[in-house]
Amino acid sequence: MAQQARAIRTRQAILAAAAGVFAERGYERATIGEILARAGVTKGALYFHFASKEEVALGVLAAQMLDEPLPEQPVKLQELIDQGFLLAHRLQGDPLVQASVALAMDSGAVSIDRAAPFQAWVAQVADILAVARARGELLRHVDLMDTAELFSGAYAGIQTMSAIVCDRNDLTHRTRVLLRTLIPSICTPAVLLELDMSAERAASLAAEYTAHRLRREADLTDTEG
Repeated sequence: MAQQARAIRTRQAILAAAAGVFAERGYERATIGEILARAGVTKGALYFHFASKEEVALGVLAAQMLDEPLPEQPVKLQELIDQGFLLAHRLQGDPLVQASVALAMDSGAVSIDRAAPFQAWVAQVADILAVARARGELLRHVDLMDTAELFSGAYAGIQTMSAIVCDRNDLTHRTRVLLRTLIPSICTPAVLLELDMSAERAASLAAEYTAHRLRREADLTDTEG
């Protein structure tokens, strides 16, 4: 177990170092040597986890996806709302997630599949909407894929604007505005009354996520010790 915990720590260190190097240098100019120096690991340790710089970049890109599944909710659309709030929280405070988004927008990173995180998120949102439809939560006119792409694209837009205007300090507010505008256009009136899109919900989710992440870090430290 201690060896597994150390491996997790090493992988995290590599991704964090790569995120910083990619953010400062851009993907194409970044080198494995720079990542190794910043991470403080050997070349063998890096290649144990990643076969190439491209694979390291894909690991950074994957950081946009939620690292722990959200609890299931009685109303499926609440899970979509909660995902939006949690991503806002992570974009505001997690350098790896911030770097992941920056890498996806790096037009110079022509040798990696920058579309992958967008496609994964669209697919995830479409899956949530499919369950919501099966439960009778959606209005009849809703097209699942069009709506998933609209939500994902709109979110990408508001987070980019928020990052440029105020370093994402208002991203939770912008997320609430997006949700309050989009959700009523796709869900039934009865379901809308059951949904929580409040600032208090966003704060509670952020606190729970942070507490869970701290417990996970503490467990890794205890295991290594």
